[in-house]
Amino acid sequence: MLRAAVRSVLIVAVLCAGCGPTVDLTKALQIDVLDSGWFDAGIVNGQNKLVPAIKIAVKNNSDQKLVVLQINSGFRHGGDAEEWGNAFLTVAGSDGLAPGATAGPLLLKSQNGYTGTDQSRQEMLKNTQFVDAKVQLSAKYASLQWVKMGEYPIERKLLEK
Repeated sequence: MLRAAVRSVLIVAVLCAGCGPTVDLTKALQIDVLDSGWFDAGIVNGQNKLVPAIKIAVKNNSDQKLVVLQINSGFRHGGDAEEWGNAFLTVAGSDGLAPGATAGPLLLKSQNGYTGTDQSRQEMLKNTQFVDAKVQLSAKYASLQWVKMGEYPIERKLLEK
């Protein structure tokens, strides 16, 4: 009987370890864009490939540790409403991102982009058929829902690796 009671208390303690006031990520999470542009994805099927990418830093401005903090990016081609590519990363695992702490630089890059055979990567960016891209960033922590953090243009330049 005592063993079952201790087990119940431990289960409740573990389940409530992540319990606490909910943090509004739109106010508590600061996302700084360090750079954006086109990442050289190498040669794919004999063609140069460029993909849109963004480098960010993430700061926890709340007074709570953000456990299992994740960022998702949706890249869009021009004014298209449909997602062109995406990237996902875990900023902080179960150890969490402490209050006041910053993570980064973090690179998010699309799996889709432009390819070209007869042009250098710089020439690809100057091609008249080239259409700019933008990225929407969303964040979540623990088991809460995704929150839109912002939308950013992708600069028309090559990113340094």
